[in-house]
Amino acid sequence: MYPDIEIHTKDVVDWVSSKYLERTGKIFRDPDRGIRSLYQKGFLQKIAKGVYKYDPKYAQNKRQADFSSAQKNEILKRDGYKCVICGAGRQNGAELHVDHIKPKDMGGLATIENGQTLCSQHNFLQKNLKQTETGKKMFIRLYELSKKEENQELQEFCIEILQTFENFNINGHIEWEK
Repeated sequence: MYPDIEIHTKDVVDWVSSKYLERTGKIFRDPDRGIRSLYQKGFLQKIAKGVYKYDPKYAQNKRQADFSSAQKNEILKRDGYKCVICGAGRQNGAELHVDHIKPKDMGGLATIENGQTLCSQHNFLQKNLKQTETGKKMFIRLYELSKKEENQELQEFCIEILQTFENFNINGHIEWEK
């Protein structure tokens, strides 16, 4: 309705709640969840905490879907049917997942290049950035992807993060190349 305008969540909630009441005569119970769902499905872009933007071109990008079965199989095969972080595979009893390197909610696409194989443990742990080893490996893979995509801004961001790991001697055993 308002393309390319950054709108605060509270303003959207007020507008949606009033329109819903006007059209249905009922109270909209959880507009925040609805906004979050639109964001997670790729229809809204998150600009900052509580600020979203609708960009019709971004919303029409249906490649932000989950990986297809064929893509999952290709990613698993490419990664040797092993977790890219710890090396565990099915032969070790690990449950394997195919995960987005650059998350969908950050614009990551369902492409072979943006996929990685993770064991279930690391798939769940990688969401917790307190796991410094997982975090460093994730930024290394994101950096490599940004080089392939020729995304200079993302490359610079990853270099700064990885340099911080080095500056504080965190996980020095994990090496990366600029």
